[in-house]
Amino acid sequence: MRNKARVNITNEGAKGFFARAKEHARKLDRGETLAPEVTISFEDAADMMKVLSPERVRVLHAARRGKHSVSVLASELKRNLRAVSRDVDLLEQFGLLSTRYQTNPGHGRLRVVESRAVKYRLVATV
Repeated sequence: MRNKARVNITNEGAKGFFARAKEHARKLDRGETLAPEVTISFEDAADMMKVLSPERVRVLHAARRGKHSVSVLASELKRNLRAVSRDVDLLEQFGLLSTRYQTNPGHGRLRVVESRAVKYRLVATV
């Protein structure tokens, strides 16, 4: 598995993106190495909170504890399998989770969910 980075989720928009890019360029110019990190930025806090509903944050927490199939996550979270699967799809689309399929002998394939981060940092400014 690839190294996990810290994932920052903010609502700083384009202004924050360009400020971060400028700071990264300065660090690189000074010969500093950048820590592995991913930043996902939303234009406003309302959009961020739509994606990061309380149930989806629970999925992120469960995925951080280890690799799980979607069915195990649903069982662990005491939620409907289809609802958890939709949440995993959305979180994967935003780069917060990754999934892969593995053979489940005698039962076809199994979708395994992995956290993309060691730590998720949520910062919302209203």
